Amino acid sequence: MKVSRNLIHSSMRRMSVMALSLVVVIGTSTVARADETDARRLLKAMSDYMVAQEAISFEYDAILEIISNDKQKLALASSGKLIVNRPDKILVTRAGGFADVEMYFDGKTLTLLGKNLNTNAQQDIPGTIDHLIDELQVKHNRPLPAADLLLSDSYKALMHDVVNVKDLGSGVIGGVECDHLAFRAQEVDWQIWIAQGQTPYPCRYVITSTFMDGGPQYAIQIRDWKTGRLEAGLRQLTSASTIQRMPDR
Repeated sequence: MKVSRNLIHSSMRRMSVMALSLVVVIGTSTVARADETDARRLLKAMSDYMVAQEAISFEYDAILEIISNDKQKLALASSGKLIVNRPDKILVTRAGGFADVEMYFDGKTLTLLGKNLNTNAQQDIPGTIDHLIDELQVKHNRPLPAADLLLSDSYKALMHDVVNVKDLGSGVIGGVECDHLAFRAQEVDWQIWIAQGQTPYPCRYVITSTFMDGGPQYAIQIRDWKTGRLEAGLRQLTSASTIQRMPDR
């Protein structure tokens, strides 16, 4: 009888451990699903907020990592500003160690100005900012880094091929408290920090390659975020240099 009781007690303990393990697994799975739902909701809220703004202006600092032939990871730093008037006007500047460039698009023509080289080029690309981004990437093989954030449906573009979603809680970027989200797609991992509150703009965006050795990254950090009519900053770029056509590729 004593042996039977011990056997029953032992079995009950094993069952209790199994039940507890099952509860932990189920609980963890439920939390993971809740975190994924929250992350998707926060990203969608950012996308909706961005496209609802008629005009956007911000300054940025960016780091582009490259891998040298001898497998050394190098970081190229640049800074600039961006002004958008939807649906078809955009001004972007970028200054770094190798270039000092301005790009202006007025819905009809794309103008590129190389300040350090005193040269410029123009290309007829009629359409919206979405069309410009697609045209530069597909036809000219000149994608704009972090351009997905400027699309009219950035949520759809960002979530393409995503296979894993994480809500990593809060973080602080440039003194702004943010929601920190992480995503894994087929060829890249990416993270985004979104400002909390009524203006959920992207404060930091990091893309990490998972198919290239060394895992190079592109990171952009946004500051001085503004919305509203910004016509003063959108001007047609002019230059004394001869205008050249951008070659098709």
